[in-house]
Amino acid sequence: MLKKPILLVSMIAVTACTVGSNYTKPDLAVPATFAGPQGAPPPGQAIDPARWWEAFGDSVLTGLIDRALKDNPDMATAASRVRQARLGEIQARAQYKPTVDATGNVTDVRFSKNAGFSSLARAFSGGGGSGGGTAGGVALPGDNITTYAVGFDASWELDIFGGGRRGVEAALARTEAAEWNRRDAAVTLAAEVADAYFALRLDQEQVAVLNSEIERQARALQIAGNIARVGLVPSIDVTRQSGNITATRARLEPLKADLEVRKHALGVLLGQNPEQLLGELSQPLPPLGATPPIPAGLPSDLLRRRPDIRAAERNLAASTADIGVATADLYPKFSLTGIAQLISTSLATLFSGDSLQLTGTGAATFPLLDWGRRKATVGVRKEQREQAYQQYRATVLQGLRDVEDSLVRIDAERRRNALLRQALADADRTVTADQARYRAGLVAQDAVINTQVEVLRARENVAASDAQLRQDTVVLFKAIGGGWSDASTAG
Repeated sequence: MLKKPILLVSMIAVTACTVGSNYTKPDLAVPATFAGPQGAPPPGQAIDPARWWEAFGDSVLTGLIDRALKDNPDMATAASRVRQARLGEIQARAQYKPTVDATGNVTDVRFSKNAGFSSLARAFSGGGGSGGGTAGGVALPGDNITTYAVGFDASWELDIFGGGRRGVEAALARTEAAEWNRRDAAVTLAAEVADAYFALRLDQEQVAVLNSEIERQARALQIAGNIARVGLVPSIDVTRQSGNITATRARLEPLKADLEVRKHALGVLLGQNPEQLLGELSQPLPPLGATPPIPAGLPSDLLRRRPDIRAAERNLAASTADIGVATADLYPKFSLTGIAQLISTSLATLFSGDSLQLTGTGAATFPLLDWGRRKATVGVRKEQREQAYQQYRATVLQGLRDVEDSLVRIDAERRRNALLRQALADADRTVTADQARYRAGLVAQDAVINTQVEVLRARENVAASDAQLRQDTVVLFKAIGGGWSDASTAG
């Protein structure tokens, strides 16, 4: 009895094929090298892209990023999406495998007294009356019959044309895309924490600059007061110097507010309440070191290193497999169903050999008329694949631009920083000379105040340039895809 089903399955398996195109990773042309100037770390000092923030030599920054990668809600969301994609794999693998269900039921039927087969039932039962049970295995009109059944049913839709296999390919690719998206979330988060931290340090440095300048201006006010008391300068000079100090102090208030805002931002990035880090970051922080020069590598490295590019490529692979899933829907579907049951009107005889009932069904469904729905679905999947390809291209191009832009900005900021430091040194020498000339009565106080303002502006410019250089370096680390590793994103 089993020979015919086995022969049928064997014939179908021999003729099985996989429709749709096999995926091939696109070979996009990228430049051999970046056009922008690249830095290089000192000899013997290597920078690990997975933990690039350690190159700044700041233990507070390292601790903040490590805590953020562990507790940030975006990272938890990305990890959940990976787990969801893995469950999607299980669904795709199971779709075209045989399914087996256990069944059990009790059926009780009371027959109508007015049923059309009442006379036939009476004949088989000897013409007896109505009601009161069954006779001869046939229920009389008005009687009832109870049937007990237990068993198994199995069904299997054969993956003749490979729609299921293409579905598994798509699910695997989407899982890999979710993994790369999680790594991209880690890259983005590390850069956001570093950027917020360096903005905080800039605020602190500018507050220190203003406090230092207020102290210097206070000494100048004291000197002006002493000179005014002996009549060498008018008292208006004292008033003017006092007003200059007041204006400088007023500039402290928005900086102090911004300091608190930066701490709130860092707290949220770490997955904590906004005020959680207020006390911790109000303590004295270690001095900032020099900004590390980093090599950007080769453009071809981006195709391997940047998580967003890898995710886009995996999405393209999934879209290609989706075409095969839709194409398989154009072809006939074949399924096998088998049912094995024990059926009896008595529990006492239910588990006997005579109660066994077997049913086998082979079915085929041939698509005939759907008004172009299936073909339209294939067309939709092809357009989605084209969109995924263009998205992949756009992601690669954006990655190349991110690196080139960062290299140009860092190079320009380094040159600007050197000029600002030279301007600060010149302003310091000028204010020292003007103060000496003012005490000697050779220049008016306006000259001294003007040079003090220039010194303050020069110091603030140097502090801002230092911070900008650090933040541009963070952007470059992000642009080259630094900030993830298989170990740190496992789970």
